[in-house]
Amino acid sequence: MTDEPHDLPITVGCLVAGEWVSDGQHTNRAGPWTRAVVSTARQADDIDVEAALRYARRGAKAVARMSPAARAAVLERAAATALARRDDLARLLALELGKPVKDGRNEIDRVADTFAVCAAEARRIGGEVLPVAGWPRGVGNTALTHRAPVGVALAITPFNAPANLLAHKLGASFAAGNTTIVKPPPQAPASSVAVVRLLLDSGMPLEAVQVLHGGGPVGAALSSAPEVGVISFTGSPETGAAVARSAGAKRLVMELGGNAATIVCEDADIVAAARICAATGYSNSGQSCISVQRVYVHHSRYREFLDAFTLAVEKLTVGDPLDPATDVGSMVDDDAAERVVAWAHEASAGGATITTGGRRDGATVIPTVVASAPPDARLIREEVFGAAVAVQSFDDFDQVLATCNDSRYGLQAGLFTYDVRRILTAWRELEVGGLIVNGSSNFRLDHVPFGGVKDSGFGREAPRWMIDDYTVVKTLLLRGMSLSGEQEEI
Repeated sequence: MTDEPHDLPITVGCLVAGEWVSDGQHTNRAGPWTRAVVSTARQADDIDVEAALRYARRGAKAVARMSPAARAAVLERAAATALARRDDLARLLALELGKPVKDGRNEIDRVADTFAVCAAEARRIGGEVLPVAGWPRGVGNTALTHRAPVGVALAITPFNAPANLLAHKLGASFAAGNTTIVKPPPQAPASSVAVVRLLLDSGMPLEAVQVLHGGGPVGAALSSAPEVGVISFTGSPETGAAVARSAGAKRLVMELGGNAATIVCEDADIVAAARICAATGYSNSGQSCISVQRVYVHHSRYREFLDAFTLAVEKLTVGDPLDPATDVGSMVDDDAAERVVAWAHEASAGGATITTGGRRDGATVIPTVVASAPPDARLIREEVFGAAVAVQSFDDFDQVLATCNDSRYGLQAGLFTYDVRRILTAWRELEVGGLIVNGSSNFRLDHVPFGGVKDSGFGREAPRWMIDDYTVVKTLLLRGMSLSGEQEEI
């Protein structure tokens, strides 16, 4: 890979057994905005997979022997390096994915935060002394535990936030003392390699990471390999199910998307709610698993919200993702953009009203608002993962909670209200992994547990909770080395 993302196209190789391999078959990635080839990635083959697995088995021992302090120091340097390369990395995200450069800068800021949190968590990994003498058979014994690395982790990352989600998976795995095989998304090979390179430049040993580009067959071969002890996957439920079938009896952390709902109650600040939902429903062209997709507004404030929301959406700047003023850039490709527009018009044919948008320019979807969509519309039932938001009205709070739950997904939800009773009821009753109060569904802190229920997956991301999955508890039981009065009488 070239040092500067200005030199296009960027050629990236596979990192296998400590060496960057560039000879072989390559696949091009054309930017959805520029329509030109941005990057070309060397595709892994069966020989690469076998070599990577052999190397990972050996490398796991070397990484495990690193002290937590040494691993933390690498991650802290990586956090600083990410900030130093922020503009170039954001530009690369814009070119490969059509992500507005200001969103890309925010993503790299989160990469830096994530590495810093991983460093802190690396220093805190430990164990405990168990109170075994509280039971008769435990008297006279001492039991201790500590968390040991799983060994080899597999990180399968998505295109929508390829830098930060890779930072979560790879950073936490390294903090735990594992080696990691990374399978990047085909849509963002150069962005993914750039994150790996900044870690290597910050002192991560070659034994700690390998990168294999490729499609489903590469992912399946890695997932099924006995050398791999834990898999962290972010993507669609269908692909996640395929990974789980290949993996068999392995530890899995799965984040599988959603169709997030946000509820706006009658006591809400409507202007603020409309502004926040507009900003978070179309950031990254709505290509976020927690992006605002369904907004349910109390009928007494419905028209007020819909008008304010539509106006706020129309004020968003759509255009060149390299322009710092752009709010909404391109979607990942033309097919994704066409699907979003088709779903909006399908809802319209069922009786809904498109108040703005409903069209695309190439891979760019003009931010679309759909009012009063039928409950069986795909815009309501499925994950739109694009620049379209449905606005619905509701009458009864308990009923809207049931409506939100009537989904195969359950990742995050938003709630605008100042009523503590409603907040606690929603927290208890909503079938989601997280509830954001006086904010939309599309908010995340990288050091707070994140994950879903139902078809949104299982396990929790964020370094502290991922380290639990990336480590195993080992017990040391010492017998007869802690005598007590009761035992002396026996």
